[in-house]
Amino acid sequence: MFKSLAFVLRIAIAWMLAIILVSAIWNQLPGLHRLDWLLTAAGMITMVLVMVGAFSHVGRVELIAGRTDKEALGNRQRRQVEVPFEAGEAFDLVEAAVRELPRIEQVESARDSLQLRAKVTRPQDYGDYPLGRWNPMRWFGIPRNQIRATIVPGRDSGSVTLICEPETPSWSDWFLVDDGTNFENAEAITRAISRRVAERRRNEKSEAAQTATEKELTVAKLSLLHAQVEPHFLYNTLASAQLLTRSDPQRADEMLGHLIQYLRRSLPSADNEMSTLGTELERAVAYLEILKIRMGPRLSVQVDVPENLRATPLPPMVLQTLVENAIKHGLEPRTGGGTVWIRARRVDDVVTVTVADDGDGFSTKNSGTGIGLKNVRERLRLIYGASAALSVVANFPSGVAATISVPPALPPAFEPDARHV
Repeated sequence: MFKSLAFVLRIAIAWMLAIILVSAIWNQLPGLHRLDWLLTAAGMITMVLVMVGAFSHVGRVELIAGRTDKEALGNRQRRQVEVPFEAGEAFDLVEAAVRELPRIEQVESARDSLQLRAKVTRPQDYGDYPLGRWNPMRWFGIPRNQIRATIVPGRDSGSVTLICEPETPSWSDWFLVDDGTNFENAEAITRAISRRVAERRRNEKSEAAQTATEKELTVAKLSLLHAQVEPHFLYNTLASAQLLTRSDPQRADEMLGHLIQYLRRSLPSADNEMSTLGTELERAVAYLEILKIRMGPRLSVQVDVPENLRATPLPPMVLQTLVENAIKHGLEPRTGGGTVWIRARRVDDVVTVTVADDGDGFSTKNSGTGIGLKNVRERLRLIYGASAALSVVANFPSGVAATISVPPALPPAFEPDARHV
């Protein structure tokens, strides 16, 4: 209450001094001393209107802010807001918040210098002033407010300095009040910034949760594939080994050795969701060696993977899927069989792994369902984002070449916590 009375008293004293000054000048003018009653009446009416306007301002500020301290009662409001985004994003967010204000006009934004200015028409919350333009509360300035925002870049954030003030010089604050409109504008912009930051955080959490769910689902599917290890392949391999034990024990022993190597690399690991190119290559080679014994001269394998690339992180079963596709859809349908090439190279910050064959190539008859390639693409997307890719093109002169492009190391954002066994 004391601060409210002090504020009203300050306004009253300022106007009283102004009236005394006008009276002194009035009395010095010749011939006007007979109209002193008119000057006195005008001064009294002015003081009544000033007191009513000041108390109205105090009441409205208390209604809006819930308090009547010096900061809330002031015509000029300053806010410092920390936005947890880089400066450019923070500027876009502040500009959107300012443009949302009602009666906003003349918005001038300079994104390079991170500055924004705007004008806001002041609402007439209680209708027009009594006596219209003759009311002394409207003798100075234009009934508009202005907004200035400056963003100072930080390391990973932007510091917003927000100023809301009347479109009048500072000295007018001794005589005029803004009815709490600048306090309203400052609070409204601050709330809008907070709401947009919270909305952005919610969206990020939602996307992260969705990505985690998709990752868990894909890992679960992959674990199921590990557990299954294609029954037909196992049955055929064991049947072939059983047959060879009678006719060619040495080849039977060789086939069982490759099968053991293949199964060892195919069992899911609870320690690490990711594998390496070397481990996946061992699995694929074991698989192909078994098929070479079964298919005989119909299958030829050529592997060209430098030793220094074998430690490259790679999702499990990705290379195996491409090799199986090359056999099932490329070479097995051909009577004469063919060749499977596995090749790896590093160019700058990208490691490419290519599985190619000279089989039947793209055809409706042997194209399959595409589930394996879709699983590979989804796996790469969840782990590497846009840093990895799978391309499938026609090989020359026949067959198909599938190439995986991955970074030489895992991205920092990858979290190997979501594991399913």
